[in-house]
Amino acid sequence: MTSVPGTFRIVSEEEQALRLKLERLTTKDHGPVFGKCEKIPAHTLQKAKDELNETPEKQELAVKELQDLVKERADGREEICKAVAEKVNGKDSAFFLRFIRARKFDVNRAYDLLKGYVNFRQQYPELFENLTPEAVRSTIEAGYPGILSSRDKYGRVVLLFNIENWDYEEITFDEILRAYCVILEKLLENEETQINGFCIIENFKGFTVQQASGIKPSELKKMVDMLQDSFPARFKAVYFIHQPWYFTTTYNVVKPFLKNKLLERVFVHGDELEAFYKEIDADILPADFGGNLPKYNGKDTAEKLFGPRMDGEDTAL
Repeated sequence: MTSVPGTFRIVSEEEQALRLKLERLTTKDHGPVFGKCEKIPAHTLQKAKDELNETPEKQELAVKELQDLVKERADGREEICKAVAEKVNGKDSAFFLRFIRARKFDVNRAYDLLKGYVNFRQQYPELFENLTPEAVRSTIEAGYPGILSSRDKYGRVVLLFNIENWDYEEITFDEILRAYCVILEKLLENEETQINGFCIIENFKGFTVQQASGIKPSELKKMVDMLQDSFPARFKAVYFIHQPWYFTTTYNVVKPFLKNKLLERVFVHGDELEAFYKEIDADILPADFGGNLPKYNGKDTAEKLFGPRMDGEDTAL
């Protein structure tokens, strides 16, 4: 047992060992992406303690505090606060814990995130109209977006977007955002994902001038709003690869909407991918993202998310 300099807290050898492990993680040190987490790995629990201020004792107290705050604010004059209370009515403790983890056990900030979660749905009702797995299945099968079946070495879920074959008249921007919304809700049921978060790989190889001119600023803002303060998700990094020179025009439209925290987590690599592969192991990447696995298969992903497609189920986009 050793004491931490400047404090009276004693750090056990077990904690020291877990922190050492956190510095040397591989892609094999984490649980599955799809489905609920049966058991959170010990090193991930240590990460939750160190990064999110989480302990088993704090969980129950924080959930109760957030539930009480929802009731208290609902008695005020703000309509959004009443909408929050209505939205969370009947939700279990696990639902509230997602928001608490996403805001590092700061209950007031967790409540603000709940407001953002509800506000996003009010601001963009078109994304949530008749939003079911069946409604977005074909979009996900087409690979918009993709999801790796293995976590990266940090335990993050890796989302993929390959722009090369995207026809925005066939699959609209809103349809892709609707798919993201279903995916986030589904994957955030997993506690490892709540703690470790997500990263996104945007492959802009083959991005055409026509595609660039076809994306509206309002659509890009909607996407950014989804990534910022609208889901109890920790977005840890966004990687752009193989982008052409005119990508800068599109990115410059997005940048003013990005808060500094997310802006600092955007990495633009171009065709120089040495630093990228240090973060994302080529062994978990499909061939169309420069990896060692077969080409990405969206139908396999949809089946892992939702189960087998039922006979006669509509396959039209």
